[in-house]
Amino acid sequence: MTRTGSPRLLREINDRAAIETLLRSGAMTRAELEEVIGLSKPATAQLLARLEEDGMVVRTGLRGGGRGPRAQMWAVNGGVGYVAAVALTAELIDVAIADITGSLLAEHSAPMPKENSLQVFRETVQKAAALAGLRLDALSHVVVGTPGAVDPATGHLGFAPHLPGLVDVDLPSTLRELLGTSVSIENDINLAALEEMSSGKAAGVRNFVLFWPADEIGSAVVVNGVLLRGVTGGAGEIDSMQVPGGRYGDQVDSDAIVALAAEYGIKESSGLEAVAHALNAGTEGRAFLTVLAHRIALGLANVVCVLDPELVLLSGGVAHAGGETLCDLVAAELLKLVVPRTPVYLAQITANPVRAGALHSALAVAREQVFGLPQRS
Repeated sequence: MTRTGSPRLLREINDRAAIETLLRSGAMTRAELEEVIGLSKPATAQLLARLEEDGMVVRTGLRGGGRGPRAQMWAVNGGVGYVAAVALTAELIDVAIADITGSLLAEHSAPMPKENSLQVFRETVQKAAALAGLRLDALSHVVVGTPGAVDPATGHLGFAPHLPGLVDVDLPSTLRELLGTSVSIENDINLAALEEMSSGKAAGVRNFVLFWPADEIGSAVVVNGVLLRGVTGGAGEIDSMQVPGGRYGDQVDSDAIVALAAEYGIKESSGLEAVAHALNAGTEGRAFLTVLAHRIALGLANVVCVLDPELVLLSGGVAHAGGETLCDLVAAELLKLVVPRTPVYLAQITANPVRAGALHSALAVAREQVFGLPQRS
C-alpha cells in the first residue's frame, strides 16, 4: 500500500488504521497487524512502540508458535476510555458500563421512580460506574436510549408523557450537568435499528424500517444508510398515526393485544404472553394472530408506500414471541395492502437491543474523542 503525505499525517493515518484493526479483530501479533494495515515490519514495530508509549496499546501475552518462537500479542488499552449505555423505560433505568474496547465491566438497573427521576437516574449510573471501579468523571461518553425523541431546538423530550420529570427540561444539558460528562440522548427504537445495522439483520442494508409493536410502539426509518430523525426528532413515531378505527398505537399496544386475544378465548395479562400462547392454541390462536398481523400491517403499509424500503424488521418482545409465524402473517397481510413486495423479517438482536445500540453509539463517540476514529452508523 503506497501512501503519500507529510510524515506526521502518515503516522496519524497508520496509527488510526492500527487502532481500528485491533478494535475490530482483538489482540493480534505484529505480523498479523502488518499484514492487515500494509506496513513493513520495521514500520509496524515502530508504530506499536509509539502507541505503547502513548498508552494506547498494551502487550497481552504471547501466542504459541509451535516449534518456532512465541509471538507477542498486542491489543488496544481498554483503560484509555469508558462509556455508559442507558436504556430508559417507564419502569426501569438499565445501565451498562464498558471500556473503550467494548468489554462489559458492570451492569446495574433500578426502577424508574414517579418522582425525583433525574436524581435516581444519576444515582443509578453512579452505582453502575462504581461497580466497574470508576467515578462518574471517568466516563468519556454516555448514551441514553429513551422512548420519544429530543427536539434539537429545545432539548425537550417529546412523545414520552409516561416519563414524568424528564419532559419539561433541556434533557441533554441537564444530564450533562448531572453526570459531569458528555451525554447524548437517542430514541430507543433508533438505537435498536443502529444495532441491527451493525451486527444484525440489516447489516449492509441501506433502506429499511424497524417496527416495534406493543410496549414501545414505534419505528425507526433508515434511508441511504442514515437514520431519519425529522426536524423535531419525531420521525418514526407511528403510534400516533391515524388509521381506520382511531389512533394506530391504540390498536397494537399491549392492552389492545390482550383484549383482541380474549375475543379468541386466549386470556393472558400481557400482549407478549397472549402472542406466545396463541402459537399453540390451534385454529383460534391462528385466527387471533392473523387479525393482529393485519393490524400491524395496516400501519406499516403507510410507511412502506412512502419509502419503498428493502425490508421491514419486527423487533421487541411481542415480535419475538410471535417469531417467524407472526412475521409471515404480517408479510402476507402487507402484500394485500401495498404494491411494493417488501419482505418482513424478525430482528436478529434480541438481548436488550436498545441498550446494545446505546453502547455501540457511545463507543463510536468515545473512539472519535480518544483515537480520532470517524463515527459510522
